[in-house]
Amino acid sequence: MKLSFKDRIAFYYLAATTALVAIAFLLVYGIVYQTVYDNMDQVLSIEAYKHTTEVIIEGDSIHFINKGEWEEREHREAQVLPVFIQLMNSKGELMDKSPNLKNQELLFHPELEGGHHFDASLNDEVLRQIQIPLRTKDKLQGYILAAMSMQASIQVLRKLAWAEAISFPVVLISLFYITRSLADRSIRPIKEITRTAGRTSKRFLDERVPLPAKQDELYDLSQSINALLDRLQHAFKGEKQFSSDASHELRTPLATLRGSLEVLIRKARSQEEYEATIKSALVQIDRMADLSDQLLVLARMDSEALNLNQQALGIVVEEVLSSLHPLIQAKNLRVHLDLHQLESKEIPAYFGSLIFQNLIGNAVKYSPDSSELRIEARSTETGFSCSICDQGPGIPKEEQAQIFQAFYRSPQAIQNAPGSGLGLSIAQRAAEAIEARIDLQSEPGRGTCFYLHF
Repeated sequence: MKLSFKDRIAFYYLAATTALVAIAFLLVYGIVYQTVYDNMDQVLSIEAYKHTTEVIIEGDSIHFINKGEWEEREHREAQVLPVFIQLMNSKGELMDKSPNLKNQELLFHPELEGGHHFDASLNDEVLRQIQIPLRTKDKLQGYILAAMSMQASIQVLRKLAWAEAISFPVVLISLFYITRSLADRSIRPIKEITRTAGRTSKRFLDERVPLPAKQDELYDLSQSINALLDRLQHAFKGEKQFSSDASHELRTPLATLRGSLEVLIRKARSQEEYEATIKSALVQIDRMADLSDQLLVLARMDSEALNLNQQALGIVVEEVLSSLHPLIQAKNLRVHLDLHQLESKEIPAYFGSLIFQNLIGNAVKYSPDSSELRIEARSTETGFSCSICDQGPGIPKEEQAQIFQAFYRSPQAIQNAPGSGLGLSIAQRAAEAIEARIDLQSEPGRGTCFYLHF
């Protein structure tokens, strides 16, 4: 059977309460039971020891003193809870007994030496009995047995048991419905969260969960849900903007390519014109291919999040420099590589390669000919960091906050080097995937340094 959340809360509470109430009822019954028997035993002991003063021992004979007065007192007084007294000699033979026993006898246990209490019966009536030895000069002469009826006490215990047995399910059923009602009131904010989530879609991301009046756990949950919806709204806006920018970036080289080819076929051209147009078309095709590759990297980045195979820092950097060697050689750049014995430090191979490929590639692209490129590593208090510094044109301060945005390219970058504006965005997302951080220091005319903190 499938239970609702509020019913499960009520059921779990009921299960715990059942155990507690059962323990409480058993404890109450046990206390009353023990109290009844303790009081009965105390009264019996007093009566038994009181009657030892009314007993006379003559040789092997044991009998009551002034038994006639005792019989007369019993006829004269109505006893609510009569006490039965019986005298036995050391051989277990009946010597005397109280008149209210008539033709009956109390149960005698010869093996009991001290004043022990025990249950007995008389005419199907439950008795509580005590057996006390009678001694003269440390010699056992006999026993005095005293007993009282337990019927009234048993009736009290039975009524208590019935009362608890009847009230137990009533209490539990009442608690279930009370708890269910309270649980229903408590989860109303959760129902509101569910309704809000049901209304939320790409077209309706402005919905927010109303915050409860009390600042409790549900208030924190509602705040967290609203913060999540804020992030989703921001992410969808970013996705929409990214799609628009990607479409624009792909449309531009396509339009250029189409225009060049349309002009080419309007009339006959010379060999040189055909070659120039085809070369221009190939440049645009290369640009689209490069842009497609970078878009594919961004799309695959989430699926590669678990690809955390480790590789030495030195190997990753050397592989990146090797792939960029033709461009470095063409610009006659001097590469200063100093990893300060951190070459063996391991980093995630896939994401590390993405980061260094884009940061070092960016530095090579914007470095002037015959300049120096510095790649260094240093230990820090929390790990280590790598710096990639060039002597390029630098980045104005007002543009530094934007360079990690997808497709953003500063006017100076557009003039100095071709590109899609995705490289630093890819590096930033790769760093976030491995919980690294990229910082930037740059001044126009003095070059740029990127710092990668692991």
